[in-house]
Amino acid sequence: MKAVQFKSFGEPDVLEYVELDTPHADAANAVVRVKAASVNPSDVKNVSGHFSHTVPPRVPGRDFSGVVVDGPAQWIGAEVWGTGGDIGFTRDGTHAEFIRVPVASLVRKPANLSHEQAASIGVNFIVAWLGTVEYAKLAAGETVAVVGASGGVGGAVTQIAKARGARVIAVDRHEPDPTSPAGRLIDGYVQIGDDTAARVKALTDGGADVVFDAVGGVAFELALGLAKRRGRLVEISATGKRRVEFDLIDFYHNETQLFGADSAKLGVAESAPMLQALVDGFEQRRFEPPVIAQSFALADAKLAYAAVAAGTRGRVVLQM
Repeated sequence: MKAVQFKSFGEPDVLEYVELDTPHADAANAVVRVKAASVNPSDVKNVSGHFSHTVPPRVPGRDFSGVVVDGPAQWIGAEVWGTGGDIGFTRDGTHAEFIRVPVASLVRKPANLSHEQAASIGVNFIVAWLGTVEYAKLAAGETVAVVGASGGVGGAVTQIAKARGARVIAVDRHEPDPTSPAGRLIDGYVQIGDDTAARVKALTDGGADVVFDAVGGVAFELALGLAKRRGRLVEISATGKRRVEFDLIDFYHNETQLFGADSAKLGVAESAPMLQALVDGFEQRRFEPPVIAQSFALADAKLAYAAVAAGTRGRVVLQM
């Protein structure tokens, strides 16, 4: 099979377009012919050597959509989608024509989505679901402030929150594009600035029930100040600043709950139940797939990685 592989860490130009043995199924694993796979910022970081548990040579790639071609009879021919923090890191990933995955990870993709669309959803929606539903347990009637609402994760959080009957306040440097899912669904927008916390509290009667901070680092103290008493703050990143300081007395007086959500800790089989939970939302059109900015052939993976490294808005997808 054709695949993209890196034998040493570095910029996207270390990627090689190679011929590898096609994997085979066994009692616990199936083989999927990959139809499309997205390129995530974490894939670029993986190739650069950001993750100490990755050992080259490695085929990168986390998100995929494809067709089962080897494995249990009841799965042969099924169109499936998947994502995981192990594939592309501790086991070969999705930027190849075929991938071997545990049978327990197989989930039928939403029937109304193309393979490109299905392949663009995994990482963003899984971390959004993990933080919003699993950890913060956002409920109908509550308000969530989304720091970084214009980004991929922020847009996924907005869609999940609205589907659960919550109110969404976008907090960002720029208002979400009005044609994007976040731009169409938000109930309010507050620009990041000196008076952000005061404006959010005025809109939310004292603060948000849940704050989902998709920026972290430089935005952490701001995000912490947006939570109401006994509010919940979800952190998924540390942009620009790994170590932070905050007023511990204010923190415990407010009885704030702080959660870290890391989708990379979820293997492809552990991510499957969350993807299954998302299927109905997409098929019932409560959720929309992200905008695909660029598509590349697998042989042009270097260009796809370079586009993501440069900060392309929208999703970048490889087609096999």
